[in-house]
Amino acid sequence: MAPKSADANGVLFESDAATPDLALGSAPIMQADKQPRRLVWRNIIAFAYLHLAAIYGGYLFLFHAKWQTDIFAYILYVMSGLGITAGAHRLWAHKSYKAKWPLRLILVIFNTLAFQDSAIDWARDHRMHHKYSETDADPHNATRGFFFSHIGWLLVRKHPELKRKGQGLDLSDLYADPILRFQKKYYLLLMPIACFILPTVIPVYYWGESWVTSFFVAALFRYAFILNVTWLVNSAAHKWGDKPYDKHIQPAENISVSIFALGEGFHNYHHTFPWDYKTAELGNNRLNFTTNFINLFAKIGWAYDLKTVSDEIVRNRVKRTGDGSHHLWGWGDKDHAKEEIDAAIRINPKDD
Repeated sequence: MAPKSADANGVLFESDAATPDLALGSAPIMQADKQPRRLVWRNIIAFAYLHLAAIYGGYLFLFHAKWQTDIFAYILYVMSGLGITAGAHRLWAHKSYKAKWPLRLILVIFNTLAFQDSAIDWARDHRMHHKYSETDADPHNATRGFFFSHIGWLLVRKHPELKRKGQGLDLSDLYADPILRFQKKYYLLLMPIACFILPTVIPVYYWGESWVTSFFVAALFRYAFILNVTWLVNSAAHKWGDKPYDKHIQPAENISVSIFALGEGFHNYHHTFPWDYKTAELGNNRLNFTTNFINLFAKIGWAYDLKTVSDEIVRNRVKRTGDGSHHLWGWGDKDHAKEEIDAAIRINPKDD
């Protein structure tokens, strides 16, 4: 049974908004029940090994790996990150822009390299995260604490509310894409090749890296690093930072997360306007590598129909629900200090 719109605790698409400044009709309610969680020991053991191996891989990265291997691992980190940020997140979960098949193919390869489930499954969970944010139907409900929203949600069985409300989620647009269907069908074959085998083999055969160093640096350390960077968006960016757009929700603007997560840390804006392809106001391109990536492909026509939010709507929302931490709009802003105006250098000034 499809969930009722009244159940929604956040906007997912622009059509979910109920106010002129694109908010829900009522303030969101953050909650979590006291139901005990059932541990998934297979995942606990796997993630424990991965992080212990990643510590060793980080040591090799710093002190023993060839410089080519370190650069290769960094490139894989960026590629896999874009598979999540530009692909599973902004393109497929939020439909914030459209992409022609060559770009979709690139992004699905990057996404397979990231090994965070198929793009269809990732987008499904993320849509639930936005539509039922900070409730028991949110896969990584941040009201359960930092550890749960970071990794704990992957170590326990899914909450019954997530399963119940997830049955009504529309994923027809995702299953309509043959590239996504192919990835999901053959994921258990494609993922090990992309995430572990090729990253291990390439350094050995092309610049003589050792098998052990190649595996622990380019595969395990790189994989664990991008996993934790992605998880920080769910944990740190839901706990620390300003809320200039909506003080009633938990997501916040976290610059540190943005640096590592290729621009995904402007989280208060993103949860306020999730269909904006930039996931941030005014682009913030210096800390938003993903936006620059999408803009690059927009110039050659592979990315198109990029959706954003007007300045007027953003301004109205900041005034109505922001926490007062929003920066100045520009010259003449009512909060612009007189000392700054007097000290400003004006080239070729002209009285109006």
